[in-house]
Amino acid sequence: MDGVPSEEIRRLLSVARRRRFSRNEVVFHREDPADSLHLISKGRFAIRVMTPLGETVTIGIRGPGESFGEMALVSDGAKRSATVESLEEAETFAVYVGEFQRLRKEHPTVNQALIGFLAEEVRRQNQLLLEALYMPVERRVLRRLSELSAVYDRGDSAIPLTQEQLAEMAGTSRATVNRVLREEQERGTVELRRGRTVVVDPEAIRARAR
Repeated sequence: MDGVPSEEIRRLLSVARRRRFSRNEVVFHREDPADSLHLISKGRFAIRVMTPLGETVTIGIRGPGESFGEMALVSDGAKRSATVESLEEAETFAVYVGEFQRLRKEHPTVNQALIGFLAEEVRRQNQLLLEALYMPVERRVLRRLSELSAVYDRGDSAIPLTQEQLAEMAGTSRATVNRVLREEQERGTVELRRGRTVVVDPEAIRARAR
């Protein structure tokens, strides 16, 4: 949670409720009432939206040290804009609207934490928009690989996502993702295994994604 004061994080955790999720459990659906911010302490979560064609696609993965559901603490009566589902056994600390409102009355500086979460999400969305408009698709695939290797940084940096999911996140086709991954495998930067991609050289991927 870069950019968020550690003291304010501690205050949020003091009123948070621990939530545990099993693999493939939905945290909330799109259009559900937005009532809580989730701070991830364990596991990974998929952020999914519905396209104008009615298809559900994965647009992001969040892992430990990240958050989701920030808008719940900003607007009364807000609805969830996406569906969030756990990809494995996972855990969050959920800060509910009522507890947050009481906390901010006692410690107004806790607003800095909320501003930090919102600023990070705006930055992330602006970056994705710029990439979609101006960046070659091959680099978008490499950027998603680089980001995911950090999210799944656990020894072998194995990313347990299908090529279809990677394509959704990069805004391209599965065929394009397959081509890019095979080219990277020939370079020795990744290894393709059944149902997963292992990033062998994350520094090389990061450099080529710039």
